[in-house]
Amino acid sequence: MSEQKVNVYLTFDIEVWCGGWNNLDGNFPGSFERYVYGRSPKGDYALPKTLEILDRNGLKGVFFVEPLFAARFGVDKLAVIVDLIRAGGHDVQLHLHPEWSDELTPLPFPGASRKRQHLAFYTLEEQTILIRMGLDLLAQVGCAPITAFRAGSFAANADTFRALRACGLTVDFSLNEVCADSGPDLRGKVDFLNPQRIDGVQSVPMTIFRDGTGRLRPAQLGACSVAELCGALESARGRGVEHFVMLSHNFEMLKQGRSEPDAIVVRRFEKICKFLARRRDEFTVATAAMLPTFHPGSQPRLPVASLPATLWRHGEQLARRFLG
Repeated sequence: MSEQKVNVYLTFDIEVWCGGWNNLDGNFPGSFERYVYGRSPKGDYALPKTLEILDRNGLKGVFFVEPLFAARFGVDKLAVIVDLIRAGGHDVQLHLHPEWSDELTPLPFPGASRKRQHLAFYTLEEQTILIRMGLDLLAQVGCAPITAFRAGSFAANADTFRALRACGLTVDFSLNEVCADSGPDLRGKVDFLNPQRIDGVQSVPMTIFRDGTGRLRPAQLGACSVAELCGALESARGRGVEHFVMLSHNFEMLKQGRSEPDAIVVRRFEKICKFLARRRDEFTVATAAMLPTFHPGSQPRLPVASLPATLWRHGEQLARRFLG
């Protein structure tokens, strides 16, 4: 099989959390500062640092922005996030964490009065209402049209694809083979590893590779060593993989629960971006509007990473625990 360029999607789930659902109004200002800016004496290592590193390397990201929080705290806060992203010409798409539903006034629908974490726990009608609400909130800050979607925690189901089609969205990034909450009623019916059309919506699953011990692993910045990610990218190219979806978050370069930068993850992101910038003849960093022509029935072998690359990740994990 001749090697071809791989379309790489650097995707980011952009969310604001308040450390729990109690005292939301009191906790929101500090949480917004941490999740959006991540300010520390070393710099702003949340969204601004992510954008800085991408821009420095001439790369574009696909930013799945969660907007439901703005129905409680105001679209001006959502506008701050969107303006930061769009200043660098990056792609803004829709992300949805429906557990905000019962925190909104008025409720988006009567059944929203109880906390339900995953989109798959909602009916087709409820999912459609929430997706349309998310699209409307993004439209209020100048983001229209939106074409792509990712469910919070990858927790989409069959109804999600029907709701997306009803709302005019054409691309979904929600399926994740190694996430048990992803597509529970689609298991064994659709391909969780390769692109395909589901109810008229183009599905682009999260990229999964085999690590050096043979275990399946998602291509997530905070969960892989840079050697694993680079090795999986090279393996993907050699095995005819057309798309490679990488995941990060606005808070992934921060230490857990703090605004201090996690130096190991920061270096990891810087190195993977330098790798992709240096290898433009082999990898195209793409946006949702640059989807390649998929070949139905084509099922390339899973990318793989080496054992030393995986052992390096285990060493980094130990170092992160030791360094706090």
